[in-house]
Amino acid sequence: GSEGFRGGESMNETILLNDYWKFAKTELDSERPEHDEFIPVDLPHDWLIEDSQNLYENSIGWYQRRLHIKDMDKLYFLYFDGVYMDVSVFVNGNNVGEWKYGYSAFEFDITRALQVGDNLIEVKVVHQAPNSRWYSGAGIYRNVWLKVRNQSYIPTDGVYVAISENGNDEWHIKIETEAVVQEDVQIKQQLFDHNEEIISSTNSTREFLSKQKLIMRHPNRWSIEQPYLYRLVTTLLIRGKVIDVVENRIGFRSIKLDPNYGFSLNGKRIKLNGVCEHHDLGALGAAFNPVALRRRLQILKDMGVNGIRTAHNMPAKELMHLADEMGFIVISEAFDMWERPKTTYD
Repeated sequence: GSEGFRGGESMNETILLNDYWKFAKTELDSERPEHDEFIPVDLPHDWLIEDSQNLYENSIGWYQRRLHIKDMDKLYFLYFDGVYMDVSVFVNGNNVGEWKYGYSAFEFDITRALQVGDNLIEVKVVHQAPNSRWYSGAGIYRNVWLKVRNQSYIPTDGVYVAISENGNDEWHIKIETEAVVQEDVQIKQQLFDHNEEIISSTNSTREFLSKQKLIMRHPNRWSIEQPYLYRLVTTLLIRGKVIDVVENRIGFRSIKLDPNYGFSLNGKRIKLNGVCEHHDLGALGAAFNPVALRRRLQILKDMGVNGIRTAHNMPAKELMHLADEMGFIVISEAFDMWERPKTTYD
């Protein structure tokens, strides 16, 4: 199989980049390993779980991948869902960025460091204990993506959606779409139900920021028992030609917290049966596995669990998607600590 990516046509693309990586591990004070020391690995990857007798060892993980680029008229972004921790990314020997925090996603524009033909991506990951007060894992433990963009595109997290009920079961969907554009563009919003029927749509021509509103009447409500979701599709067009598409799954539900009555969802009082969920998958380690996570959530659901607290940092995006799909209320915790560390390398 090829290690390369041979760029797309006019449409922007997002390519999963989990294959054809190589890995080597060294001690903290060691230099970059020699080429013959690297072994093939698939991502997501957790090197600490490989030695159950030394789950907190101080070490550096080195990852390498070749990338073949055909078209330098495009923009290239390298997006990581999560790397634990203290990351430095190099492209052809050039440092394109660093990221210290181990649980949040990050993205680097690598366009200027690339060349036509073969390129070498290197990721240096430093793990020093003690850091978290639980098993953290180490390495590129979540998905990696290559985002290929034309000069006009919707940036990462460029679509913001806010939903509010306006009385009489009428709902307003406010959508802000950020766009990086070189010319006037058209942004189209379409809302689809389970039957792929268009419920509502709107158009606007804007530069840089589009603000639109859809109105939805009598939607199927999202609930724990019936977690109904709609697809909101945002399309960026130039002269009628589709350039970029972003999809968001959204739901309609009303939430109320009352000190005397408790928690209610869609007007119905709900007893929250919650659990605290760390990001690792037990004996499988921290490397993200969607099948294992779905299995875990189904077991929790069968136990009667309807609420999840993500402890103690940002979870994988897939957990949030599965919670939406399977009917879980989520308390999404951001950080374990704010102003001071609990451990030396927290």
